Amino acid sequence: MASCILTIALDTPLTSCFDYRWQHGPEAPPRVGQLAQVPFGRRDVVGLIVGVGQHTDVPADKLKDALAVRGQLAPLSPQWLALVAFAADYYQRPLGEVALPGLPKNLRVLTTVALDRAIQKLAKADFGHDATPRDMPELNPAQQEAADAIGGALGFTPLLLYGVTGSGKTEVYLQACAQVLARDAGAQILVLVPEINLTPQLEGNIRARFPGVMLATLHSSLSEGERMLHWLGAHEGRARIILGTRLAILASLPNLKLIVIDEEHDPSYKQQEGLRYSARDLAVWRARQLGIPIVLGSATPSLESWHHAGSGRYRKLELRERAVRDAVLPRVKLLDMEKDRPKDGLTAALVAALRQRLERGEQSLLFLNRRGYAPVICCEACGWISNCTRCTSFMVLHKPEHRLRCHHCSLELRIPRACPDCGNVDLQPLGRGTQRVEEGLQALFPEARILRIDADSTRRKGSAQEAFDSVHRGEVDILIGTQMVAKGHDFKKLTLVGILNPDTALFSQDYRASERLFAQLMQVAGRAGRAARAEGGSVSEVLVQSRYVAHPLYSAVVSHDYDRFATSLLEERRQAALPPYLYQALLRAEAPELALAIEFLENARDCIGHEGITVNDPIPMTMTRVHNVDRAQLLVECPSRPALQAFLKEWLAAIRQMKSRVKWSLEVDPLDI
Repeated sequence: MASCILTIALDTPLTSCFDYRWQHGPEAPPRVGQLAQVPFGRRDVVGLIVGVGQHTDVPADKLKDALAVRGQLAPLSPQWLALVAFAADYYQRPLGEVALPGLPKNLRVLTTVALDRAIQKLAKADFGHDATPRDMPELNPAQQEAADAIGGALGFTPLLLYGVTGSGKTEVYLQACAQVLARDAGAQILVLVPEINLTPQLEGNIRARFPGVMLATLHSSLSEGERMLHWLGAHEGRARIILGTRLAILASLPNLKLIVIDEEHDPSYKQQEGLRYSARDLAVWRARQLGIPIVLGSATPSLESWHHAGSGRYRKLELRERAVRDAVLPRVKLLDMEKDRPKDGLTAALVAALRQRLERGEQSLLFLNRRGYAPVICCEACGWISNCTRCTSFMVLHKPEHRLRCHHCSLELRIPRACPDCGNVDLQPLGRGTQRVEEGLQALFPEARILRIDADSTRRKGSAQEAFDSVHRGEVDILIGTQMVAKGHDFKKLTLVGILNPDTALFSQDYRASERLFAQLMQVAGRAGRAARAEGGSVSEVLVQSRYVAHPLYSAVVSHDYDRFATSLLEERRQAALPPYLYQALLRAEAPELALAIEFLENARDCIGHEGITVNDPIPMTMTRVHNVDRAQLLVECPSRPALQAFLKEWLAAIRQMKSRVKWSLEVDPLDI
């Protein structure tokens, strides 16, 4: 019986791959890109075959046999293997830790029989093969120019679609997709959105437009069985359009011809645990690898993309007007809280505007990016406040549930009947969250239909979509929400947006805070006035409550002037030597005591030389303690990306040789510092 050596990548923190013997008889040996079941320690696991040969350095008595090869699946393509190899190399992670989690869990845990059943189920499904689009609305000239530029692009073409909110970017995507599908009978298109709650509306639009095309969706709220079926449809080339969140960038797509990234500026495209990759950046690399166009769409592009467009690396397409005729951008007005003192969190001007919309039968949205009832409760007698015992954070009051809850470690406690320190029974909430605003509005407008949408009110699967559907049906008068409601939703009857408590971001130590605040304000402001104004209807308004109405950021929001704001911010970044003019990596350490984490980082800083690389001193993280673990960080900077990458490889090899029980991780291109 003939045999060969399989080199297999496994999902482990170890940087090396592993060799196994495979006895294959007269049939052909396995191929690179197939999955194999192998013994590893005391377990049997599934790994990815990355090499097939005849020789190994493993002694014969130590060489184990592979148990099975999943031959019923077509091998993962060389292009996909190159993608995960690049991601592993760039983000400094083992290949197996990138490749295996990018596959559906069921591919790794199902028996061969169960996997065969899933493949047969997909084969029996009739998804149709007609890519003819339905109900193609007429585009305005700017939209048509953008759609033709995208649909007709050949080769690697990065396109920044910069369009104001409500300018019809989605319709441009759909009509560009129609051109690509018509030109190539087997073409696949990948559409990425930043958040799961944005998928149902876009999925409905795609299904209505392309009823004869198989659409696969890939995001974390799918069951494992659903995710595997959709992944298989994409892997086999049957799914022509693939819609998903950031994890979809690692899907196997053998005939990918176009990538669309909606809301490309959104930080949700950056994974914040495990493999800390940027789906947007990997998408650009994948488009370059395959020689295909990629569209990055946003009303407030990231400064990195804006910089690339300004330097000529990206082609900029502009949509300066709203797509619906007679629909105009809302009027933004600043409400000075020093002059118009708020009562129960709302100024008199905002209350009057809400009342006017109720009388007209129009919808209003109040945006507050803070869930819960109040950020903290306190004792006015002795000064006690509801600190979390496990984190450097407050316990947030959730009044309907009669709980104090930490939003970082999920610790929950009953609301104390009296102050734990002095026994005072008069404990007071400080500040406002969405629950408290909802309570105040119900008292102010008892006749109004009020709905709150945040992470607490939409925990049940499908509840978020049910809530949004009720808004679209006109069953809600006043909507209160966090960032979940800020982008992507097209509320036809909504004419007023009130923005509460945005000032805290103005004083953040994070240099990206102003960029994020501006994007957030413009996105939520864009929910107003998206439909044509009815005769006698209200002028769409955005009312921003602030104590700092003279701040330049608010002036740019009032004038809807992203161009000026982004240009000035880029100049500040250039002068301060910050991204995108500099490249960064962040080494984090976690330990039972802060001193141990700092000591580890100091040793790491000094373990090799770093000429041309700036290695800053270690400091505690902003949120220093989480779940009884202290955290510190060390920032590495360099004006050259290749030089930084070369240093990181040598540096990590030295760090791995250090004897320490401290848990550590490295993030390349960090967003939160």
